[in-house]
Amino acid sequence: MKRETLDKHSSRYAVGLMSGTSVDGIDAAVIELADRQEGSISVQMIAFENVPYPAAVRQEIFALFDPVQATVDRLGRLNVLLGELYADAALSVIAKAGLTPADITVIGSHGQTIYHAPQMEKLHGYDIHYTVQIGEGSVIRARTGIPCVTDFRPADMAAGGQGAPLVPFTEFLLYREEKRTLLLQNIGGIGNMTVIPAGCAQEEVFAFDTGPGNMIIDGVVERLFSGQLTMDIGGAIARRGRIHEGLLGLLKLEPYYSQPLPKSTGREQFGSSYIDWLLNEAGKQNVTPEDVVATVTMLTAWSIGDAYCRYVHGRYPADALIVGGGGSYNPVLVENLRREMEMLGVQVMTQEQIGQSSDAKEAVAFAILADYALRRQPNNLPNVTGAKRPVVMGKISF
Repeated sequence: MKRETLDKHSSRYAVGLMSGTSVDGIDAAVIELADRQEGSISVQMIAFENVPYPAAVRQEIFALFDPVQATVDRLGRLNVLLGELYADAALSVIAKAGLTPADITVIGSHGQTIYHAPQMEKLHGYDIHYTVQIGEGSVIRARTGIPCVTDFRPADMAAGGQGAPLVPFTEFLLYREEKRTLLLQNIGGIGNMTVIPAGCAQEEVFAFDTGPGNMIIDGVVERLFSGQLTMDIGGAIARRGRIHEGLLGLLKLEPYYSQPLPKSTGREQFGSSYIDWLLNEAGKQNVTPEDVVATVTMLTAWSIGDAYCRYVHGRYPADALIVGGGGSYNPVLVENLRREMEMLGVQVMTQEQIGQSSDAKEAVAFAILADYALRRQPNNLPNVTGAKRPVVMGKISF
């Protein structure tokens, strides 16, 4: 976010809450926004913190990823519980910012994605696609006293879009440059890329999910090192292993990588069932646990480079790729990605290297999206999601 003097006449504070597909916890950010003369906004982050989920809550969330276990009573109960946890996180980061709830204009909460089905299917004569995020906004509003915007994706999907990715709208506002074409690569549970051509207009931005980010890495680590680790901290396991070319070649055949744009994916594609299949194939080839982790770490880096070659390079040769999300803290993954991209002429940097925060980026984005929703301004990018028109995303609990 650009640190510049804000117009105090239009200045306001907002809170953003984000819980991603890795289910690590709640990212909470307080930002200050102000309108600029040309119709855009200025943004400055005031405070940020991450609140880990209690272990038992994390287990309950993972259980809901299985449709068989996601019964109505369990969904309803956890929807309210997460509302309580999100409210606590919001109040905590507001206090950290030295503010009170009365100072905050709006809270934007992405919620916890339980199921995302962006592809159309026929149901009783209707074209249907759907998404499920939980974390009750009415509870957040009741506990904090602040209007809360939640459930952003359905409005875009109702207009024909995939409801994802949503962050590119804010990336255009915050990162666009006149002379450089930038790629914004988030590596959370899923990887997603935003393409911001030099000097572009809003409708020229495009974005898509590149495939798995940390999801497969975390999944195989949790299975292969059960009871010891849930992620490859600092890339230590991958560093000890070697890339198994036979397994990597098989993984590259996944049809998602060659699907046309727009496209998005999630745990439904690369979750538990995929991990079962992958480890079964690794077993057939006698791949060691360390080599499995090294191989899937390389897969994430390859999928990003492959996506750039397939969908971006021919139209907008990029100058730089800026990496954010939890994957940016895995040095082996970043090294692999740097090799993939720099041989294509693209410089690779992390959010921290440009003075920003990988952890806070998506929480900041949902604070901005909520601010637009509260002011009844469109906050999707149809060119990114495939929606037929701009819409105001988010349901407001006043």
